[in-house]
Amino acid sequence: MNSPAAAVSSELTPLPRALPAWTYDHPEMTRLELERILEPSWQIVCHVNAIPKPGDFTTLELGPNGIVALRDSDGRIRAFHNVCRHRGARLVEGSGHCPGAITCPYHGWSYRLAGDLIGMPERASFPGLKRSDWSLKPVRSQVVFGFVFVCLAGNPAPVEERWGELARELAPYRIEEMQPLGEPYIEHWDCDWKIAMDNYLESYHVPIGHPGLYRMFTPDYQEQVLLPSGVARGTSRMREQPSSRFSERIYQAHVVPTVTDVPQERRRCWTFYSMLPNLGIDIFPDQIDFFQVLPRGPGKCTIRGACFAHPDPRREMRLLRYLNARINRQVQREDEFLCTRVQRGLASRSYEPGPLSQLESCMLQFHELLRERIPEVREPRAPARFA
Repeated sequence: MNSPAAAVSSELTPLPRALPAWTYDHPEMTRLELERILEPSWQIVCHVNAIPKPGDFTTLELGPNGIVALRDSDGRIRAFHNVCRHRGARLVEGSGHCPGAITCPYHGWSYRLAGDLIGMPERASFPGLKRSDWSLKPVRSQVVFGFVFVCLAGNPAPVEERWGELARELAPYRIEEMQPLGEPYIEHWDCDWKIAMDNYLESYHVPIGHPGLYRMFTPDYQEQVLLPSGVARGTSRMREQPSSRFSERIYQAHVVPTVTDVPQERRRCWTFYSMLPNLGIDIFPDQIDFFQVLPRGPGKCTIRGACFAHPDPRREMRLLRYLNARINRQVQREDEFLCTRVQRGLASRSYEPGPLSQLESCMLQFHELLRERIPEVREPRAPARFA
């Protein structure tokens, strides 16, 4: 006769497993992820106040695709493929300003800020060419939460629809009124983009991997909301016990009395939002940031992000933001260290996908998205046709 314990055990659903190791270091996976996951998704190019004047622009690189977001002569924000219609040269790089027109650095084709082709050298050498047929190709875009989002392919649900009930939580911060705190940052990590995103989507590792963060805050998985749309939120609350480290303790002591334009109950919270497949928005009482994780080939990725805040010249606020940046730089370095160790470990012939904790539910949702869009990831080894 089976014991009650044995009967219960036999009815348990097997724990879900992580993705197989080969999916984190294979060139065909990188191609399919761009085509099926990233290009048909919403990506942040910039904040609206990073391009405040007509002619201001910022670019985004998504695999082989270049996108430019700019403000046109009427003050409208537009997005285009960053490709000259003549011979394909990239038009602009990074961020900057185009005074009235965009001019290709290769042959001098020029375009209005609204995308219309307005001239080319030696026009007579193009008999019959209609300029109206050769405008810059637009990219689908929308402005939400003060961010310029673009989508290269497919027909995903609008950003605000995906955020649903969670969008209301951002309203008190008035993100659209914020200004950039310095230039965007770009980091290159020696790990696959999925490893970096796995890491952001779960806080199971926080007590061990981020001792400073754990000294200051509760893990955000204790207050987590996960929507079917792939948007999630976790909230970390500041501990009553002051940290044993000076910079952390000073931040804890000063944040509540210094931040006066945020509701009282949110001054002691760090809140982390994610939107699959690769975006995060972190909300702190004193500032916010966004970041995205982009593939840079198999086993490599780029982290791209920027910080924003309401202008506040007070010395106390400058100190608070300095401490915030210092604490988060340490967290970032810890995450990079952990992610590169995972990339190295997955190369071992001994590795097999381990079971996932219920605290890794957001990461599991990410993996299910990959399994749905790229069924080959269900295979324990790379399919023969990938060779």
